[in-house]
Amino acid sequence: MSVRMLALLAALSLPVSTASADVSLGDAAGRYSIGTGGSSIRFSIAKLGGGGLSGAFGRFSGTIRIDGADVGRSSVEITIFPDSVGTGQGRIDAFLRSDAVFDSANAPQIVFRSTSVKRTGDTTAVIAGRLTARGKSSPEVFTARLDSLKRGTVAFHVTGKVLRSRYGMDVGTPIYSNVVDFDMTLIGRRG
Repeated sequence: MSVRMLALLAALSLPVSTASADVSLGDAAGRYSIGTGGSSIRFSIAKLGGGGLSGAFGRFSGTIRIDGADVGRSSVEITIFPDSVGTGQGRIDAFLRSDAVFDSANAPQIVFRSTSVKRTGDTTAVIAGRLTARGKSSPEVFTARLDSLKRGTVAFHVTGKVLRSRYGMDVGTPIYSNVVDFDMTLIGRRG
């Protein structure tokens, strides 16, 4: 294989951000509504010995407000409807909706409200806030990266780790990890 072909394959395998080098969080100033169109909230929980559980929430909404003068005064609020959880396995979905985990009949929403936003780069920030689930609230931290800004739409990639035990959802530990890994794509539309 030629050196040129190896270089091309190496370049194609590198992660590429879709945010332009000329775009920053300050350029995205405004209020955005988050919906399920193009957005996703995915999660995974590791299992002792390998495997684990992964899924997504089908219904959620929220707002992102970016302060162009001071990104630190920005805010985020996300509401997840746990009855929309999906793993591709009906029996597991029913168990997750039950009072053993989400108790979606009595606790129909999971809400995250930011308390601070700290800029860590031109297109990145750390978002701290309070997550409330099953009537319990706890501080949580997520990292966010602005992936694109175009025609009144922003796209963020957001990741974080949440301890299930803080919310009374630690059934199955230690076989299933207490840590839930979140991987989200949040598309916001101005307005």
